[in-house]
Amino acid sequence: MALVLPMLIILMFGGMEGGYYLWSEHKVLKAVRDGARYASRQAFDKFDCAGGTVSDPAKTNIQNLTRTGRTDTSGSPKVPNWTANSTVVVTVACDPAKNTGLYSEMPNGAPIVRVSANFAYPSLFFNLGFAASSLSLRASSQAAVMGL
Repeated sequence: MALVLPMLIILMFGGMEGGYYLWSEHKVLKAVRDGARYASRQAFDKFDCAGGTVSDPAKTNIQNLTRTGRTDTSGSPKVPNWTANSTVVVTVACDPAKNTGLYSEMPNGAPIVRVSANFAYPSLFFNLGFAASSLSLRASSQAAVMGL
């Protein structure tokens, strides 16, 4: 038992840490999908295809929704270490080949918004001295702006 117990403890805590990493990664991926989906429903005038930028109020709302699930600042982060909106990047690009239907009046074609996040992974056992500072959580999602 004395020989096997350390190996079992390492396997147990390693499995817990690995599971927590995958769960955190899933939450970040779902969050950027929600952010891109929310951004796709904003008005066309909030997106500048020529400059690849999003208007500041809309960008802040998208970042807040992605990080906390709320457009205002009252929500708590979906992942413990996700403390800054600056970790959420919102960009827009236009596809001039897609200028039919809903986008027929758009001179640059269909605006496509991309929401991505990148921040340090908050280790489950960080308080025990097991720092995983080299790990990070990254996710990205995009959606065509519908202007609805």
